Amino acid sequence: MTVTGSCHCGKIAYELDEDLPAEGMACNCSICRRKGNLHHFTTPDKFALKGSRDDIATYEFNKHIIKHHHCKTCGCAPFAEGVGPGGKAMVEINLRCVDGIDLDTLKVTQFDGASM
Repeated sequence: MTVTGSCHCGKIAYELDEDLPAEGMACNCSICRRKGNLHHFTTPDKFALKGSRDDIATYEFNKHIIKHHHCKTCGCAPFAEGVGPGGKAMVEINLRCVDGIDLDTLKVTQFDGASM
């Protein structure tokens, strides 16, 4: 199955070569608690950007290992790219930007990023 998602205006769209996630993660770190993302992590080989990188603005902070992407037009943050635990490349999908997902049915795990 292919999962699709996008920012609000559609300029940043993607396809994910996976089944629709049934679980997500909420984090309370300084940026996640402000943005309110529900995270799903995957590998870059399963992710295909369908919009132009010219429409993406990027924010990095702290150790600069995650590129927090958002749309220059509408401000939504549908995905991020970076390095996960163990040094492997990863893509984070904001489940709030996934098409056709019922957020109320997700099993959400809380992550204490504020303590890191």
